[in-house]
Amino acid sequence: MMMSISQKIKFQVFNAELEFQASRSSGPGGQNVNKVNSKVQLFFHIEKSQFLTEEEMQTLLEKWGNKIDSEGKIMFLSQEKRSQIQNKEQAIKKFYDALSKAFEKKKIRKATKPKKSAIEARIKAKKFKGEKKQNRGKVNW
Repeated sequence: MMMSISQKIKFQVFNAELEFQASRSSGPGGQNVNKVNSKVQLFFHIEKSQFLTEEEMQTLLEKWGNKIDSEGKIMFLSQEKRSQIQNKEQAIKKFYDALSKAFEKKKIRKATKPKKSAIEARIKAKKFKGEKKQNRGKVNW
């Protein structure tokens, strides 16, 4: 049975394909920041993913095109927390949030006409402004 992309996101099936790299953070942590690798970079290789269909892969390549590096990977960075584990969880959350946003269907805008009362109110306001300006003329003595 084939899973939809929303199910894949819900069950976090991509976790096996995520690569992580830790380094020193510039975030909070005081002197601890100089010793501990708490910044986490998450990498996901779109074209090598076994869980993405061809169609899903194309969608991601189109939507994330300018964020993909020369190797075909996309990177998500997290360094807000003091702990590497918390930053890793946050990076994973960012990845899945971006993934679900990429597959969100755009709501089609329906063109509507303004109501008759709105048109009349606009015309009335224009006439009032015009009359006000008309009365500003020079006074002849």
